[in-house]
Amino acid sequence: MLSTAIDLAATPPQLLPARELMAFTLASHILLVPFGVALPLITLLMHHRALRRNDPVALKLARRWSAVMAVQFAIGVVTGTVLSFELGLLWPGMMGRWGDVFGLGFGIEAWAFFLEAVLIAIYLYGWRRLKPWTHFWLGVPLPLAALMGAFGIIAANAWMNTPQGFSLDAQGKPVDVDVQQAIFTPMFGPEYWHFVVAMLMTAGYVVAGVYAVGWLRGRRDRYHRLGFTVPFTVAAILTPIQFMIGDSAARAVFHKQPVKFAAMEIVWKTDTHVPEYMFGRLNSDGTISGGLKIPQLDSILAGFKPSTQVTGLTSVPAADRPTAVQATIAHWAFDIMVTVGSLLILLALWYAWCWLRHRDLPRSRWFFRCAAIAGAACLVTVECGWITTEVGRQPWIVYNQMRVSEAVTDTRAESLWAMLGIVIVVYGVVLGAFLAVILKLRTRWRIADEGLAAERAVLPPEADTPYGPRSEPEPAAAGTAPRDGSDRTPGGAS
Repeated sequence: MLSTAIDLAATPPQLLPARELMAFTLASHILLVPFGVALPLITLLMHHRALRRNDPVALKLARRWSAVMAVQFAIGVVTGTVLSFELGLLWPGMMGRWGDVFGLGFGIEAWAFFLEAVLIAIYLYGWRRLKPWTHFWLGVPLPLAALMGAFGIIAANAWMNTPQGFSLDAQGKPVDVDVQQAIFTPMFGPEYWHFVVAMLMTAGYVVAGVYAVGWLRGRRDRYHRLGFTVPFTVAAILTPIQFMIGDSAARAVFHKQPVKFAAMEIVWKTDTHVPEYMFGRLNSDGTISGGLKIPQLDSILAGFKPSTQVTGLTSVPAADRPTAVQATIAHWAFDIMVTVGSLLILLALWYAWCWLRHRDLPRSRWFFRCAAIAGAACLVTVECGWITTEVGRQPWIVYNQMRVSEAVTDTRAESLWAMLGIVIVVYGVVLGAFLAVILKLRTRWRIADEGLAAERAVLPPEADTPYGPRSEPEPAAAGTAPRDGSDRTPGGAS
């Protein structure tokens, strides 16, 4: 776990379980965020295609994706609410002292959350109850609400990385808060766009990966082709863009958080002509074990020339910088993120080459194998991105203003360990429920697509069409209800 990097002798006993609890809940919640942020947009793209081209297959995909979007949102409510409570319960020192400065970001996220919930309800209600184009246009604000939620969260995190917009009084308390400066900090722009594009890429590759697996299993119909092509095209277009945005974000860290950059690149001493290490481990004496050393590359990447001076970890006292273990964790997370991004660029180029030459999907099974695992790889990079951001900032919870140990709660360590156990159990139950619902939806969709008569007797099929009344039920004996127990009247619930 990330918390093993802490010097336990120099920190309060409750810090370890508090960090473990926060790390677990954040790592769990972040896996759902790409779908909350990006799936509404991908769904609406498919929906628009369906209406513009009068395409029933695209309409079926859009409706099914909207169902997954709603289930995911419900699960995200649970994990996101836990995180909100933890900020106040585990880190009262930070929230009590700095909440008035950067708390507006959380307020924006809360408003966006409620707005998104309302819009999802309207969008789901609109299937078969509203005119097609009216229904579509009522869904258009959904991605905007999702982006507004991301705006609030990233504004808060960017402030923690580059705090500004306040003055300190004689007691060291923040006064004279400038809300605009507190929101639009130097790291906000690089973090926000890097995050948003990462969410769109991840959701695109994950959704496309589902249909890539179906393609590998021999399902070569138009349903699987379209379900793969639209989200994969979105992700493939964004992949090289994300590589450039990520490079710009890393350079912003170099200028605004030089010690974090030193941790990400395991640079021990300030120098020029600094080599780049791919992976490798930083030792406490400043030596590096293992890894691939590329001479001068780190200076070139940071400032476009070998003579660029890169700040090292030893530029600040040991108490004000990440430990060797923490730096190694941040470095590995950063390198994994860059490596996966580079491989995804190759996959996107493969796809673009085949499409431009033949106006068709690649025919190699290896392409679809790679596409099937691209979504999982993106989820790994999302985790690595947050590890880089949070571990590289250590020991500060507010960069150069408040240490993590100063912000932690006074709650007994035993209570926090018990809370961690409870959260793990609850999250396990929630994950099981999520998978059960998704598998149930998949079964119903398979029944609808393949017309499996035997299974129709056990499970109700999917509604007939997204727009228009249901078909009439099969004739039944007098006094008996339909076998699936559903409402088959025109305009009944979907």
